[in-house]
Amino acid sequence: MALVVIERGTRKPITEPHLVRVAGWTLERYLQEAPENAFWEFVRGEVIMHSPVRAEHQRVVRFLTFLLQGYCTKRALGCEVLNGPAGVRLAPEVIREPDIFVLAAEAVEKAQGFPVEARPLLVVEVVSPSTRTLDLVEKPYDYAHAGIPEYWVVDRERRHFYFHVLSDAGYRVDVCQEGRVHSRVLPGFWLDVAWLWREPLPSEWEVLAKVVGSERSAVGSGPTADR
Repeated sequence: MALVVIERGTRKPITEPHLVRVAGWTLERYLQEAPENAFWEFVRGEVIMHSPVRAEHQRVVRFLTFLLQGYCTKRALGCEVLNGPAGVRLAPEVIREPDIFVLAAEAVEKAQGFPVEARPLLVVEVVSPSTRTLDLVEKPYDYAHAGIPEYWVVDRERRHFYFHVLSDAGYRVDVCQEGRVHSRVLPGFWLDVAWLWREPLPSEWEVLAKVVGSERSAVGSGPTADR
């Protein structure tokens, strides 16, 4: 299905970042018609269509994907790092398409076809101008109810890094602009939040070498242990 979003008054195509929400869909229709090359999510009878993202967004996604997969490989964790628009089923009527998600070694074999039926260890969303509410309000609800133990949100425009850790009461959230965060689900992995605000982003290879080679990477006690 091809859609063109136009402004009501001018009848001109909208080129700014946007979301289109269409109600009245069934899961069966979504699975048949959702395109493989665009972000379309299905949430309790509603399809959420994302506009194309900016190059800056993709650079952050690439940077974090490289670090996460590189670390998992170097440490022989057996985890797999995947990117949207691969869909992840969070509930019978909820399929989200995260920017990045990490699967545990035992879940990799289940990651076949569409949607992925395995629960991720970690999900990462990079905020676009049109997705801030989606990433910070709506998605945490679905990710927490699906039992995803860790959820990161990167908001470069506001220089905020949101670190969600699952507890019995839902997500506990730490918000930081600098300092190290230590993953609870990837043993020894840490991230210097300030790297994400640099323009251009730092070298992936140099950063990965720091993370893998740091003795302190194995002893971080919490999400903001070095702040």
